[in-house]
Amino acid sequence: MEQGSNGPLAGKVVLVAGATRGAGRAMAVELGAAGATVYVTGRTTRSAVSEVGRSTETIEETAELVTAAGGEGVAVPTDHLQPERVRELVERIDRERGRLDVLVNDIWGADHLLDHPSTVPMWDVPLDRGMRMLRLGVETHIVTSHHALPLLTRRPGGLVIEVTDGTAESNAGYREHFYYDLAKCAPIRMALALGAELAPLGCAAVSLTPGFLRSEAMLDTYFGVTEETWRDGIAKDPHFAISESPAFVGRAAAALAADPDVSRWNGRSLSSGQLSREYGFTDADGSRPDAWAYLSQVFKGETPNPDDYR
Repeated sequence: MEQGSNGPLAGKVVLVAGATRGAGRAMAVELGAAGATVYVTGRTTRSAVSEVGRSTETIEETAELVTAAGGEGVAVPTDHLQPERVRELVERIDRERGRLDVLVNDIWGADHLLDHPSTVPMWDVPLDRGMRMLRLGVETHIVTSHHALPLLTRRPGGLVIEVTDGTAESNAGYREHFYYDLAKCAPIRMALALGAELAPLGCAAVSLTPGFLRSEAMLDTYFGVTEETWRDGIAKDPHFAISESPAFVGRAAAALAADPDVSRWNGRSLSSGQLSREYGFTDADGSRPDAWAYLSQVFKGETPNPDDYR
């Protein structure tokens, strides 16, 4: 894929909602590398930290990474639970660019509300924590789509990417946390529903999941490793051997956005590993990890070799 001003997304305008870190940041950077102008939003800035409690990543830094990759990054601090702020964000994009070609709904920020592993039934989870998780992971997506889709549908070819954790197949079983299950199944259903409503307007929606994501927090908080030393984490969890860098799902998003026939995926649940086979991109190390295919065998009680799924 060509880069920057010669890239397939040159002239395109993208909103990555929830781009402070992890998959959102990587998607913003890869979309920028393909030439797009990328508006990046989140609640953590160089002067304020969200309830997630990480000051180590900011939306300003994400925007700078987008620009360094060859696109144009624009940071807009936004709490997507505040409809008025989201309306103002979309009005700004319209005023400055007059179009929106891709909406990436990657808003989450609720990992701090989870207990690992989850061992209590729904009725023992504090209600305020559970409802906050649903607000952060579901309501934010709805608010953003409500305000952004009138601009996105102004011309044919618009794409909505609903980011989640797991495919429709892997999420068919219970995720062992009532609220997390709902929060991660909802974007899959949203993509199906939005796809049906967008199709007559020549636009499309999909849901997209990474595999075992080596996000910043996963590396430094849970495993105590860096991206360079991530394989040391395999000793703590053997399944970490199938993990992928955030760049992998970022490249999946960029490939979807650049596909002139993206409507063939409309309404479907997609994964980074699946799309790497379709579009030919690799992870940063040249591998093609297919975590969900690997994990499907694990869920069956088998002991697959991670090397067979890279």
